[in-house]
Amino acid sequence: MGEITVVCNVSLDGVMQAPGRPDEDPRDGFRYGGWATPYSQDAMGRVLGRGRGFGGMLLGRRTYEDFAGFWPNQPDNPYTEALNNQQKYVVSSTLQNPAWANSHVITLDDIPKLKTEQDLIVLGSGHLIRSIPDLIDHYILLIHPLTLGSGHHLFGTHHQPLTLNHSETTTTGVVINTYSPAA
Repeated sequence: MGEITVVCNVSLDGVMQAPGRPDEDPRDGFRYGGWATPYSQDAMGRVLGRGRGFGGMLLGRRTYEDFAGFWPNQPDNPYTEALNNQQKYVVSSTLQNPAWANSHVITLDDIPKLKTEQDLIVLGSGHLIRSIPDLIDHYILLIHPLTLGSGHHLFGTHHQPLTLNHSETTTTGVVINTYSPAA
């Protein structure tokens, strides 16, 4: 049986929208795009460098389209080759024939079976995360030392007690917490 692990940048007030670039996701007038960049010096490297391999990435359509439009075009970047080679499972009812290498379109109903076959990592994809809370085994949250006051939040209205399994702090004040659903 595989596991689903969410890896997500969040602000102290729970916003996850557009952490990487100013133009990443301006929906609903969000104007703070790129907010995680000044803090991410080594945070994501620590998370991905923990040595745990994932069988594939599970992505929502919006995150997939953003990644597919950006990552394949980043030469001399340590993440580009890994992301290009990674199996990508895109949960969508509208996307057809994805062009990024190793990409497959699936539905929400396909996720439980896929989880039995391999470990999956979810990057970004807030709507997807809020759609499958009972299937998620771990949350690795990179909590950044700022509040944004607006933007799309990681968690919705689903009640779920969590257990803190691991915590570390980076030199820039990002706290990396790993949680799992409480027993």
